[in-house]
Amino acid sequence: LVLGPVRMVTVPARHYCVVLNPVARGGNDGDGDDDGDGDVLLDGAGQARLRHGDLEVRLAREPFALYPGERLQQDVTPLQVVLADTALRLRALLDFVARDGSRFVAGDEWLFEGPGTYIPRKEVEVAETLQATVIGPNQAVRLRARKECVDREGVRRVTGEEWLVKRVGAYLPGVYEEVLDVVDAIVLTEKKALHLRATRTFRDAQGTVRRTGEEWLVTQEQSDAYVPDVFEEVVAQVAVTTLGPRQYCVVLDPVGPDGKPQLGQQRVVKGEKSFFLRPGERLQAGIQDVYVLAEDEGLLLQALQTLTHPDEGGAEVTRRAGERWLARGPLEYVPPAEVTVLERRRAVALGEGEGIYVRDIRTGKVRAVVGQTYMLTATEELWEKELAPGVEALLAAARDPRGQRGATAGDIGDVGDDAGDTAGRRRDRTRAVTFRVPHNAAMQLYDYRERRARVVLGPELALLAPGEQPTVLSLSGGRPKRPHARRALCLLLGPDFCADLVAIETADHARLQLQLAYNWHFEVPEAPEELGRLFSVPDFVGDACKALASRVRGAVAAVSFDDFHKNSNRVICSAVFGFDEGGRLRERLRFAPNGLVVTSVDIQSVEPVDQRTRDALQRSVQLAIEIATNSQEATARQEAERLAQEARGRLERQRLLDQAEAERARRALLELEALSAAVESTGAARAEAQARAEAARIEGEAAILQAKLKAEAAAIEAEAELARLERAQAQELRVRRARAEAEAAHAQAMAEVEGGRVRDVAAALGPDVIRDIARAGPELQVKLLQGLGLQSTLITDGAAPLNLFATARGLLGLAPPPDPAPGHAP
Repeated sequence: LVLGPVRMVTVPARHYCVVLNPVARGGNDGDGDDDGDGDVLLDGAGQARLRHGDLEVRLAREPFALYPGERLQQDVTPLQVVLADTALRLRALLDFVARDGSRFVAGDEWLFEGPGTYIPRKEVEVAETLQATVIGPNQAVRLRARKECVDREGVRRVTGEEWLVKRVGAYLPGVYEEVLDVVDAIVLTEKKALHLRATRTFRDAQGTVRRTGEEWLVTQEQSDAYVPDVFEEVVAQVAVTTLGPRQYCVVLDPVGPDGKPQLGQQRVVKGEKSFFLRPGERLQAGIQDVYVLAEDEGLLLQALQTLTHPDEGGAEVTRRAGERWLARGPLEYVPPAEVTVLERRRAVALGEGEGIYVRDIRTGKVRAVVGQTYMLTATEELWEKELAPGVEALLAAARDPRGQRGATAGDIGDVGDDAGDTAGRRRDRTRAVTFRVPHNAAMQLYDYRERRARVVLGPELALLAPGEQPTVLSLSGGRPKRPHARRALCLLLGPDFCADLVAIETADHARLQLQLAYNWHFEVPEAPEELGRLFSVPDFVGDACKALASRVRGAVAAVSFDDFHKNSNRVICSAVFGFDEGGRLRERLRFAPNGLVVTSVDIQSVEPVDQRTRDALQRSVQLAIEIATNSQEATARQEAERLAQEARGRLERQRLLDQAEAERARRALLELEALSAAVESTGAARAEAQARAEAARIEGEAAILQAKLKAEAAAIEAEAELARLERAQAQELRVRRARAEAEAAHAQAMAEVEGGRVRDVAAALGPDVIRDIARAGPELQVKLLQGLGLQSTLITDGAAPLNLFATARGLLGLAPPPDPAPGHAP
């Protein structure tokens, strides 16, 4: 007994199995399946003849047993049902002829499309299962040919060619078609267009031939939803350019009627309008507003090339290239492509005392326009008046000198410590320079072009002509006077004063330092042509102080210190003003060159310079001060004693009053302490009772909270244990499943290895060798019997049935052969 008992193979309906090394049958039609109507072919020894290395697909039938040598290559398996919109890509392994007469060669591929049930064959393998690609609205499928074929539309395709299928529905690719991608259509609206570029020369869907690199635009007018072809590259999505009723734009390199860009040209598009920029077009400066000019506005225009346009009256005017003209409002103006806008001008409204400088660009003449509303013409421009940096600072820092401490003559517009306050303010240089000359002041302006000067007396607003520059006064300042200490634009006419320090020496060589103050004013001439002599002395302060100091030093040098100390005012006044013919002291001193008049001299302080003189004066002063101090000290001591006595009396009376008040306060304190003790005892008892009640309540709430927390903890522990058990069981299940899958894979791999080994051995030996090996045993036994010369021999013990096939083996001492197959007689 070699094998058995073995369950017979049962193939139910709509199932199949594959048998390796099937038996040969007389009625086998060679189509790869067993119809079951043929008889099994036997060899000379009565054994079933096998088709070694061959396969046989067996469909549903009665249960059958496997003949010796047959083996299940594939167990009973359900037939594969191919659904609708699904196909199997089949590949022929051997040359064969199908039932319908189709002839297939090894390597051919074809599709088995559903719906249907696929009946497997031994000569065919399933290479791939294909699913139909669903093409929705506004979608397309991009396909590529794997080899030369004819697509489902009947178009011949070459290897590597790509195309699109836009038919809505399920598309099942052909056997040699490869689905690359599903392309979504780009939805085009009124505000969006598509910029495309051809990657190679082809003919588009509208029949237009597109060259390689050609670019074009697809809008909603051509298609609401556009699917780019395989040879079309989407460069960008172009947004619509919308112009309002007061807008325009300049398109550079516009596309002409032939569809080609006109390089170097321009086109002006005025709203209200919406359009898309064609490939190659671009806007010069984006969307611009139409120039809306009021009555006081204008545009300075220049022609880029010769053109003809209507003027304000409607007549045609020819403008040459480079010509400039002014378009005045009110109007709406859109500059054509041949015209450029240089600037937008507005009429300058000038009040009284305001002006601007205007220069004619043809003649170069500069003039000032004052006190009117003026608009520059096409040949005029604003001119900037340049002033010296010092004058700029003086104009910016102009102020009234009488509001400043220690200001001297001519301090208007002084650039002293406050000049930095106005450094950040910038002057409009095209505006006429104005300066407010204060009351009782004068300002000199010199015109370098006409070579004449004029003097403006305040209060007046001085407006500088284009060629005029103000005269800057550089005056002495400080004590003693230092030259060029102050700079000013205006000259104060007085009356005013100035102070100076003068060092003098008496006849007895006593050196003193005087601080003198002079009151002065200017005599203003009545004739306008004589006003210039007010500015004939640039530094009138320094000159006047020097002259007066010289006179004082000369007069003091002739008197002694005692005489000067007793008669200092008379000596200095006589030195400054002098005496008239009658011997009377003059009341003023006049300087003829500029009309400066000094009216009075004030001696503010006299300080000795010599140390000995200073010590003597200091001692006398100290002695006088000491006498006065002692007298005041005695008086103060007597007054202090009187005040002390009065204070002691008031203090004693206040002490008695305070003691009485303290006793009253002490009695009130004792009453409050008693009341406080009673309240304290009552409050302590009440607080203790409340505390006991609150403690009991807190203990009860704590016990309830503790019970809740214990219950929650038990629930959490139970849930955690349950989750742990679930994870452990799931992990164990995954491990067992993985182990079972690994064992099944190993068994399948071993079966495939064993089957491959048998196929390789069978293929190596060949059918003839296998047949000879199978027949070698019986033939050897027959030859052995023939060699013994026995015609018939029967050896039996009477207990066992006869088995003549085992006779030769028994004589030779070999093991008995296996039982014959069922259905064969011994």
